[in-house]
Amino acid sequence: MKKAYFPMFVDLSEKRILVIGGGRIAARRINTLLLFAENIKVVAPRICEELSELEQQGKIVWVKRGWKEADTVGMDMVLAASDNSAVNHRAVVFCNESGILVNSADDKKKCDFYFPAIVEKDDLIIGIGANGENPAKVKAARQQLEDLLKNSAF
Repeated sequence: MKKAYFPMFVDLSEKRILVIGGGRIAARRINTLLLFAENIKVVAPRICEELSELEQQGKIVWVKRGWKEADTVGMDMVLAASDNSAVNHRAVVFCNESGILVNSADDKKKCDFYFPAIVEKDDLIIGIGANGENPAKVKAARQQLEDLLKNSAF
């Protein structure tokens, strides 16, 4: 059976979020999450410059080493975004067994949720997704919505 993803808005303000990995993909997802969440921990031996700046600003906590299962205990959401697919797979398995929502950057079939494209204007927030199937369509829809809202009275 194909997974069916239900779009919903969730309060992440007090959720504990773990990101495994410190590269470009992790940074992009963390920047999206920071619009809605404050409790983000990154576990990675190294992080990119963008994440280093976020850590220096106190917006994320960085644990400077590889991921361990114990890092995941008590988390509400996990993003497996390391450059090691074996680590991502182990994290997905652990999260599935523990009932923790997980997103795997390198295998969309293993994701409990996807990251939508976000369009914001004032207090209006629009999330756009295509079941992880067509990023180009999502990008085009986001651009059209941004253009539409730019000149609207919303």
